[in-house]
Amino acid sequence: MPQKRPTSRVVRRIDPAALAEFQAGIRKRYSNDQILDQLRACAERLGRSPTMREFEDDSETTVHPQTVIQHFGSWNAAKRKAGLVPRRFAKPSDLIRLLRELGEELGRPPTAKDLDEHRASMPSKSLYWHTFGSLKNALREAGFDVPVGEERLERAIEQGMALAHKLERLPKFADWAEARRADTDLLSEWQVYRMLESGTASAGRRRQAGAWATFQYLVRERLLEDGVEVSAEGGLSRRPRSPQGGGGKQRPRQARARRGGGSPRKPGRA
Repeated sequence: MPQKRPTSRVVRRIDPAALAEFQAGIRKRYSNDQILDQLRACAERLGRSPTMREFEDDSETTVHPQTVIQHFGSWNAAKRKAGLVPRRFAKPSDLIRLLRELGEELGRPPTAKDLDEHRASMPSKSLYWHTFGSLKNALREAGFDVPVGEERLERAIEQGMALAHKLERLPKFADWAEARRADTDLLSEWQVYRMLESGTASAGRRRQAGAWATFQYLVRERLLEDGVEVSAEGGLSRRPRSPQGGGGKQRPRQARARRGGGSPRKPGRA
């Protein structure tokens, strides 16, 4: 077995030019985009912007922190490029300012998807969640109108009515998912579902169907009040009005009565 040479002699015999060429080849194994993707993925797992030690200790990263620095000049420069605000700059006021600026650019409240699409210039959504508890809380802090409770449900019903008119039937869960892909101003199908899931069947598809059927019922009742016929299968048609104008009003009163709004009583009835 050959004798092991002393480390100092081995190091002294390294050709500096050959070493530099080798190191350059190592750096080329990772593109800038690949490194930034690993930084963002590490931040998602941690729920915050990682330190060099946290990045190195992450078992799912394959890039050494020193490689990151060689590519971008500094650790914080790399994190800024990845859309991760360096910790010493990540004050809540900075995060709110960036959120407002993005909202002004978009002309609406930013979504989590918007943060992903603008991650080259925006902090990660995980940093907002870690700092404010949720993106919704951060949006409120930034002054955006974020509907809650009854207001949120009312918006969902109005959006459901608009989609029903477009489809000429009550929207199904899959219809809503498809519509939202084309219009991100819609609440997501799961946001609507979760507002109504309590009190429905407790498992699997029955639970989903129960919550969505409740939403369809609310949309149907509102359509009836607006003078729209809704068949048992969910199809829509406008009811013709009587010459006196009363025929188009009778069903809406009945619909409101079913919702607890009261119904006309005959004289002498208790």
